[in-house]
Amino acid sequence: MQETDAILTARHEIEVCNACRYCEGFCAVFPAIELRREFSAGDISYLANLCHNCKGCYYACQYAPPHEWGINIPAALAEVRAESYAEYAWPRSFASVFNRNGTIVSLIAALGIAIVLILSMLLNRPGNFFSAHNGSFYDIIPLWSMQAVGILTFGFSLVALAMGARNFWRDAGPRQKPGPIALTIALHDVLTLKNLGGGGNGCNDNSEAFSMRRRRLHHAMFYGFLLCFAATTTGFIDHTFLNDPAPYPFISTPVLLGTIGGILMLIGTTGLFAMKLVDDPMPAVRRLLGGDIAMLMLLAMIALTGLILLAVRATGAMGLAMAIHLGFILAFFVVLPYSKMVHGVYRSAALLRRAIERKMKPLGGE
Repeated sequence: MQETDAILTARHEIEVCNACRYCEGFCAVFPAIELRREFSAGDISYLANLCHNCKGCYYACQYAPPHEWGINIPAALAEVRAESYAEYAWPRSFASVFNRNGTIVSLIAALGIAIVLILSMLLNRPGNFFSAHNGSFYDIIPLWSMQAVGILTFGFSLVALAMGARNFWRDAGPRQKPGPIALTIALHDVLTLKNLGGGGNGCNDNSEAFSMRRRRLHHAMFYGFLLCFAATTTGFIDHTFLNDPAPYPFISTPVLLGTIGGILMLIGTTGLFAMKLVDDPMPAVRRLLGGDIAMLMLLAMIALTGLILLAVRATGAMGLAMAIHLGFILAFFVVLPYSKMVHGVYRSAALLRRAIERKMKPLGGE
């Protein structure tokens, strides 16, 4: 990471925290701070991505606004996190996408829908596109074309995410290699979203009151997304290896996984969106809100249009519903490495570093 104003501000506030240590039991960030006496830009980036934005430290801090020192760790680390997404982006020429993330995500979503819809209608006669096909998606868009576009776009996104994770690890990772114990601890922390519980009582969403609401909504979105991915994977296995092509009955593994996953995604995304409307703006960075909301709405629309497609797949509306749904998915694949979704990769890497250094000596004394 470069020495930016955000890094300088975060370093100053973290040094104050390291002297005070009142919040040492709140989350993983403060024990990680206490291991250090000096903080490089890479250390600040690591701490920023380790932060889960539970905001407990803001409401507990005696030096928070309106105190003249104005210590605001959640906002300071959020600024650094946003800069780290652009700093580690691959290719670097795409880093500027993060500056107008909300606008770009929205435009690409609209463009994705338009492209899929136009191509679908051009490749089909009107009578075929708006006819009932007994739920056979491939009568509208051939399987090979869906697979080709999906593999190309999603494959590129996975490579870009992997390169970003490599850049983060080189800058903010520890010298030690992760062992099986550290990997197990980090995986547990990722899957349980442990640090969204703050010090154990929950997050402070918009006041000093603790709540597990944000953690539960993240769980719904996270596991709903995984279930939808599992539905696509099982459908691919059934079609490719078991000679069982779609459409599948409702009581089947792909459809049940997709339905449950879609409902959970809708609950999680709409709930988190509603929370952002009433959250206390002081410990937040309002300029980053557009990108957060754009990604939440994109995920929500993927889930909603998927459920609608399931409901109308035996009617003449299937072609239109499928084109819109695939358009949202195409947009998601394209913007994935340049959106708020990258926080999952960097936060997981930060949790792995935290697991590695738990038994290390204070770094400042080395």
